[in-house]
This record gives sequence, C-alpha cells and structure tokens, in this order.
Amino acid sequence: MLDESLLDTPEALSEADRRGLLRGAAEAGARVRTASRHAAEAGVNDLKPDGRPRAVLIAGPGAAATHVADLLGTLAGAGSPVIRLAPTGVAPAAGALRWELPGWTGSIDLLLIATPDGTEPGLSLLADQAYRRGCTVVAVAPAETPLAEAVEGAHGMFVPLATAPYEQNGQQLAASAPGVLWALLTPLLAILDRTGLLAAPPDVLEKVADRLDHIAERCGPAIATYSNPAKTLAAELADALPVIWTEGVSAGPAGRRFAAALAELSGRPALVAELPEALAAHSALLAGPLAASADPDDFFRDRVEEPPALHARVVLLRDRPLGGLSAAPAARELALSHDTPISELEPEEGAELETLAELIAITDFAAVYLALASGA
Repeated sequence: MLDESLLDTPEALSEADRRGLLRGAAEAGARVRTASRHAAEAGVNDLKPDGRPRAVLIAGPGAAATHVADLLGTLAGAGSPVIRLAPTGVAPAAGALRWELPGWTGSIDLLLIATPDGTEPGLSLLADQAYRRGCTVVAVAPAETPLAEAVEGAHGMFVPLATAPYEQNGQQLAASAPGVLWALLTPLLAILDRTGLLAAPPDVLEKVADRLDHIAERCGPAIATYSNPAKTLAAELADALPVIWTEGVSAGPAGRRFAAALAELSGRPALVAELPEALAAHSALLAGPLAASADPDDFFRDRVEEPPALHARVVLLRDRPLGGLSAAPAARELALSHDTPISELEPEEGAELETLAELIAITDFAAVYLALASGA
C-alpha cells in the first residue's frame, strides 16, 4: 500500500531514503558534469579516430550496462551496430560472471566496458581478450580497481567513474539508481561523439546537465504532489499495473528503463511496448481481468485487511510534438474504451539527448517516490 501522505512530507521521505536514491536523482545533472570532466581529463576530447568502428560492443553487469547499451544503440542509429555482450555464469556476482567476444571481433571494432564495480575478473579477462584481438578498449569504472589495471595493460583508455563523496568505491545498492546510469553513460557518449556515431560534444552534455537540474527542481521532495509530475505519477501507479507505451525513437529506452527501475527499486511489475505495435500487443490485456471495468470495487471488501484488485494503468511516454503523424489518439481511445486510466508524459522542446534525459529523469523520480512511499 502506498502512503500518499509521505509524498508531501520531505523529512519523512529523507528518513525513508536509506539507499540515497532521491539524492542520486537530484544530483543527476552534477553527475553528468563530473563525468564529462573525467572524460576530458582522460583525453577523450583529444581523440582523433581514423573513422567509425565497424561495431560497438558493450559489456558490463546488471541493469546499468543494459540501459547504457540500449540508450547508445538508440542514439547511434544505423551508423554502427551497438551490441551488448550478455554475461554468462552461475550467479549475478562479480566473481561468477564471464563475457566473450564474438568470433568476428577485430581491430576495426570498439569495446566499451561499463561497470559501477570494477572487481569483476570476467571483465578484466575480456579486456585482455580484446587486446589479443587488436580491438580498442575503453572502460568506465571506479579508479584503483582490477579492471583499471587490466585496461591499462591492454593499452586501452580508462575513465574513472564519477562518484559522490558519500558513496563508497562508486557502488550503490541498486544498479537502476539514477547516479549509476549517468556516471556510466556520459563518458561513453563523449567517446561515441568523437567517433562520429552520435552528437554529444561538451556543450550538448552541458545542456543535458542543465535539463536534469531543471527536472530536479520540478520533481524534488519539497515540491507538492499536485505540481510535481513525478509524485503525481507515483501516486497514480500506487495500486496499478503500469502498462508503459512509448512513442518516438528516444522514448523507447526511457520506457524500458522505467519498467526496470520499477521492478528493481520498488518491486513493482510493469509491461512496456512501443506504439503502434503496443495497441495490438496489449489490447487483449486491457480487455481482460486487469481492465478497471472488469472487476469493479467490491462494496463489501474490508478496506483494512484486503488490498484493492490490481488493474492496469497506461503510461504514455512521448518524444514527439502533438502535431503530425501519431498513434497517441488511438492509444487513448483503446485505453479509455476499456475504462483504463492513462498518464502521459511529454518533454519540453529540445535536442534528442535533452528530451531523452527529461523522460528518464521524471520516471526515475517517480520510481524512487513509489519505492519510498510503499516501503520498498
């Protein structure tokens, strides 16, 4: 059950936030600036590559690396394929994971390693394997870790992870925490900017940081729920199954990250799909027992002992203007025809990276508020 009164009590939110999730969300802009500075100090801005890599391979543990690969692949488009190397192993522990390069990997490919840990033996072995294949290696990880030494031995480039003073060794309890994402993503954006795969020069990264600061002001714990889009979304999802629909290329990874953050931070299941395919994929779901009209609230239900039935709520994330070709009207019609409520988020105007950052930031805050208010 969600304690909605806690959402408008900043002191209670702070006390409940034992994992520092709110602070991580609020400091996302500062994390981008610190990570951008670390990348510059490592020499990223001075790189003069011969051309685009044939393929970009990304390796790292957990949700953070998955989100980074998804975001970079979306932003890079068709310039070069961005491929995440999924780990194998018997457990999600640092010592149990192993990564393997595809058989075709060679000197014209680029390996990016992203981890908030840096002690994984499998990543150190992967850096050595890439060196033997002649593949360029770039890693973002905590300084003074075994991976840092391995990348140096492989003649690769190492960028220290941007951490805050209150963090220990750059580690956080949740891989979906906002600080982890931006600390890993920002240097890799700078790297792919130098290769020509996407546009993320220092001035664009500064605009991203400014947009994240702006969202932190709008969605901070001191802002009341009625004027706070993140708190409003968290309250709307209190007793709902989020059905996340995205429209526009950049909204896709934002929706997938939101679903992962809901699961990891607050223990809430969520479904995610892109429009217009989402309409066919989830139409039967909205017509079934999860629709609000399928199981009206039982008048005789014990409000104290029995929780309300779980019903779907559509969350529409868009990165397109309202004008032009859009599946949003059909999405609204489908949801409302089954008495399914709908929440919508659309960023302010800006470059692709800025609007993507806004969608991620608002949904990150919402996932954190939902976790704190539900006692997760």
